[in-house]
Amino acid sequence: MLALLASTFVTVFLAELGDKTQLAIVSISGTSNRPGAVFAGSSFALVLASLVGAAAGGSLSSLVPTDSLQLAAAAGFLIIGTRLILRANKAGEAAGVAVPSAATAASADSDNDGEPTDP
Repeated sequence: MLALLASTFVTVFLAELGDKTQLAIVSISGTSNRPGAVFAGSSFALVLASLVGAAAGGSLSSLVPTDSLQLAAAAGFLIIGTRLILRANKAGEAAGVAVPSAATAASADSDNDGEPTDP
C-alpha cells in the first residue's frame, strides 16, 4: 500500500509540474494578496479531480479489462499529443516560423546514417 501511495504521489507531482494548472495557480496567486486561499482552493480542486478520476477508474476497471483501459488511455494521449503538435505547427507557420517535420529531417539526411548532412 505504501509503495502505491508513493508511486502515485511521485507520478502526479511530476505530471503537475509546469502544466496549465500550475501556471493558472501562479497567475491567480500573482493577482492576489492571499496565497493561502489560492493554495486551499487549488488543493481542493486537485483533490476533487483526483477523486473523480480514481472513482471512474475503479468503476471502469470492474466493467472493462485493464488492458483495454490502458490501450484507450494511450490512444487518448496519442491523439491529444498529435493535435497539440499539429496546432503548434499551424501556429508556427502562421507566425512565419519554419517548423521542421519528420519528412524534412529525413530528406536532410542524404547519407542515411541518422545524422543530418553538413552543408
